[in-house]
Amino acid sequence: MIPLMKNAFLNEYETKKALSEFILTTNRLSMDSKCMEFEQKFAQFQGRDHAVLFNSGGSANLALLQALKNLGRLKDGDKVAFSALTWSTNTMPIIQMGMVPVPLDCQPDTLNVTNALFLERLQEEPDIKALFITNVLGFVADIDEIKKTCEERGIVFIEDNCESLGTELDGVKAGNFSTAATFSFFVAHHMSTIEGGMICSDDKELVEMLKIVRANGWDRNLNAEQQYKWRKKFDIKSEFQAKYTFYDLGFNLRPTEITGFLGLYQLQFLEDNIKKREENYLQLENIMKENEDLILLKHDRINVLSTFAFPVICKTPELRDEYLSRFSGAGIEIRPMIAGNMQKQPFYSKYVENTYDLPGTDKLHECGFYCGNYPELTKNDLETISSCLYKY
Repeated sequence: MIPLMKNAFLNEYETKKALSEFILTTNRLSMDSKCMEFEQKFAQFQGRDHAVLFNSGGSANLALLQALKNLGRLKDGDKVAFSALTWSTNTMPIIQMGMVPVPLDCQPDTLNVTNALFLERLQEEPDIKALFITNVLGFVADIDEIKKTCEERGIVFIEDNCESLGTELDGVKAGNFSTAATFSFFVAHHMSTIEGGMICSDDKELVEMLKIVRANGWDRNLNAEQQYKWRKKFDIKSEFQAKYTFYDLGFNLRPTEITGFLGLYQLQFLEDNIKKREENYLQLENIMKENEDLILLKHDRINVLSTFAFPVICKTPELRDEYLSRFSGAGIEIRPMIAGNMQKQPFYSKYVENTYDLPGTDKLHECGFYCGNYPELTKNDLETISSCLYKY
């Protein structure tokens, strides 16, 4: 069996041993200094001013929309466009926040929304207030052009970069094109903290609100200057009173010190992790280039390709059935192309009335799947996957 992910962590024994020692020696396991240190180091890696750690990537998505709403940048009834090929926790928060989800089609040979597809939707829906894009499985399209469109039209632009940590388009890291981007450290992602997520941003006001949203709506995780501002605004006269003062809507989405420790420990392996994922993908892609049954994915402007998994896009549903049988028969664990066309998920029709024609996303839904790509894949593993990609 070649699973989606072989281990909970890269260098698993070493990591578990270090974690055991940390747990035995630390005085505190609730959110504290290790979380803050991980935030600082991850922001440095990503090349953004700030990072805020959460208990999951899904929580990060929820908190980001709540924070934008608290700041008045979004409100009830606003239309929020999103990549139709995505994960449930990208779309559900839009509904949960009382906003209107507007799906955008995705291009099969990039897996992603393109600026042309976005502009096409804007012609029909010119009152879109925000775009929540998903950078799918390590790939991006012309996200720099999408950023320009959002800036020109005053559209709030945010990224889900949970599947594309380390990918770079023309030297700019995915996750750095928007006001803020979310990341996931779930077990099967580029780096694991078991559960965990992050938001990176250069927007100081947004980061401040994210810390309020993360922790019940209070100010305990703000710096002294920020605390003074909030307490003065609401006439909070003492530290005692401030302990249980809640300034705006929030949740308990805090991570633990275990999350912070694991993040710091795994961060040391991230560069090599990304490099190996790219090498694996390019090796397998060379076989796909000779197979006319399959659609090759464009990545000519991507100078670092940090793939979350190995996507396979067949030209017809019938061909997909054939390749699914090959992979399954070879003992390779496979998954659908994330959640496919989100409009076809059971929850979506319950809460959303309008649907849209999304031919590209339907193509990916009906003709795509993926298997795991990670540094622990052996030479034999790659040969087994390769054997399933040849045209017989």
